[in-house]
Formats: sequence, C-alpha cells, structure tokens
Amino acid sequence: MVLLRNKKVGFDYELSDKIEAGIELFGFEVKSLREKRGKLEGGYAIIRGGEPFVLNIDIPPYQPGNTPKDYDSQRPRRLLLTRKEISKLAGLEQDKGLTIVPISVYTKNGKLKLELAIARGKKKHDKRQVIKKRDTERDVRRELKDL
Repeated sequence: MVLLRNKKVGFDYELSDKIEAGIELFGFEVKSLREKRGKLEGGYAIIRGGEPFVLNIDIPPYQPGNTPKDYDSQRPRRLLLTRKEISKLAGLEQDKGLTIVPISVYTKNGKLKLELAIARGKKKHDKRQVIKKRDTERDVRRELKDL
C-alpha cells in the first residue's frame, strides 16, 4: 500500500534503475507515515562513509506535543541496503549528472519501504516538450469524448 508518492520526480528527472530500501525511523515517524503525512519532494540519497542516507525528506511528528524538543523533521535518515546495493549506488553516484531520488514510501509485510530511482535531471526544453505532449493528448481525449 503506497503511503507517499513523489509526483514531480517523473517530470523533473529521467528515471532508470529502481531500488527498494528499508529506512531507519523513530516510532512516531512511522506512525506519521502510516497516516500519510510527509513530503518526498526535493529529497535525494547520498553515500557517506559507506552508509546510504536520504536527505530533505520531511516527516512531521505524529503528535507534536509528545515528540522530543530537538526533533528535526528533515534530519538525514539511514537507508537499509545490502553491501552490494550500496557499492552499486556509490559507483552510480560518482557518475556526473546522476542522482538517487526517492519515488515512494509504501508498506510491505508490515514494514515501511522506500523506493529509490537512479535519475538524470531533465533540461528545461525537455520539460517543455513533456508539457506540450500532455496538452495535446488532453485535447485529443477531450475531442474524442465529445463525439
């Protein structure tokens, strides 16, 4: 069951490989995500010291009154991956123009999982072509509906 989805990632990036990762969270963050509260927009993953982290993901506290005073909703969160997956991501991260972006957060067998993708940023003219194509398809569907 998908809890959060990064809707802009397909528009801003060209996606290639997808990877499923566990994510290290506090209990109140898990409760908040199960309530479908949080934002993946602007998030990305990095490899620091041989460990993968995801940054700029906003997970607000489940009950703000019961959370620690020093809680940061955008703190770096460690990803749970195998050594083979970490080395693959580290190699891809070194390539120029590639980034690792979160696509969605979902539940699988009672555990929260984060779907990541290797992505390359789109240029402005590519985005314009996507918008133009989407508008023409919408117009065609509208005309066919009227018939």
